[in-house]
Amino acid sequence: MSRRHNRQFVALAITAALLGGCSSDLNPMRAAYGTGEAGPQAKAPEFVAESRRKDDGFMPVGVSAPARPTRAKTAEGTKALEEELVAARGRNEARGRSAESAAQAGKAQ
Repeated sequence: MSRRHNRQFVALAITAALLGGCSSDLNPMRAAYGTGEAGPQAKAPEFVAESRRKDDGFMPVGVSAPARPTRAKTAEGTKALEEELVAARGRNEARGRSAESAAQAGKAQ
């Protein structure tokens, strides 16, 4: 084969591979998993069916989400939580320093 024919063959093979990748009809596993197009719908295992919620419908477009059952924290509650977390961080850092000094003392012996 000449160089020109070889380039054309490679270009044709690449084009065919790219176009073949766009086709969804080439999936051989479609029939095995029962997507409904090539056979009966596959039944979900019992443990999967039991774990699913019964109200798995989608909310319609344009409808607001229902109100949350819990209320958001107030500014005072948020500030108190922040102070509590800062205090916990301080306690943890102090424990870490204590453990580090104990480890250093253990190495010195």
